[in-house]
Amino acid sequence: MAELKPVGRFAPTPSGRMHLGNVFAALLAWLSARSQDGEMVLRMEDLDTQRTSEAYARIIREDLAWLGLDYDRETPAQSTRSRIYDRYFRLLEERGLLYPCYCTRSQLHSPDAPHLSDGTYVYPGTCRDLTDRQRAAFSRSPAWRVRVPDRVWNLEDRIQGPSQWNLAKDCGDMVVRRADGVYVYQLAVTVDDGLAGVTEVVRGMDLLSSAPRQMYLQELWGFPHPEYAHVPMLLAPDGRRLSKRDRDLDLGALRQWLRPQSLVGALAFACGLIDRREPVSPRELAAEFTWEKVRREDLRLDVSALLNGG
Repeated sequence: MAELKPVGRFAPTPSGRMHLGNVFAALLAWLSARSQDGEMVLRMEDLDTQRTSEAYARIIREDLAWLGLDYDRETPAQSTRSRIYDRYFRLLEERGLLYPCYCTRSQLHSPDAPHLSDGTYVYPGTCRDLTDRQRAAFSRSPAWRVRVPDRVWNLEDRIQGPSQWNLAKDCGDMVVRRADGVYVYQLAVTVDDGLAGVTEVVRGMDLLSSAPRQMYLQELWGFPHPEYAHVPMLLAPDGRRLSKRDRDLDLGALRQWLRPQSLVGALAFACGLIDRREPVSPRELAAEFTWEKVRREDLRLDVSALLNGG
């Protein structure tokens, strides 16, 4: 029986131009898949239709082509998949794992609510055991939560190494559908990755805590766990995180000053894939790519030096 090829993915949110952090994650996802002769999937994560647009999706595709990051197929955008998400929602409902939650945002984030040391709130199960009579007393539409067990998930991340997570203590029962009927990121991503056959998920370090949440949903729906690699965050020299708010760092601005090989080379040098900053194409990097070369710590990138050397 032939061994299945790895399947990687890049899943941007089309709410603006890609910034350097997006490019960095896309580059490493592409390198991992292509270095193993694997497949690359593109998916537009546009659940929030108020902030996203097909115009930005089209620009993202153009930017990926400019960078030299091709893909083998594009799966349907999340905004078109509500009926598919309905089916997986019902599977949870049929197992008695869902319940309506009427808590308001102010209640969830109040100073008296339980929080972890980093400020993340942990849902205490306020609505978990409400009676039908108590639920009927609310006039607003509920969100829907899935019950999480008190158990440990072991995550072996390709960059960040091993970690342990207990969802009951780290986040509590998770929202899977908002009060307005929109499915949340954790449900949509888990379904999309599972149905697309994704075997490795490469994304920013800020999404590390999403992995155990998705691993739990994967188990409930019978999807295999993919391999995870949560890449370091890109920081300015002063330690500030680079983001879409830095409009001078998105590809709309950078493409005016840089060749794609110069940008790829700068990112490859910053994360340890090459030992000096020089122009290089993704194809050239793929031949020598290994995860062991990628630095674990957050990376400081001097964009002024990048522009001067571009």
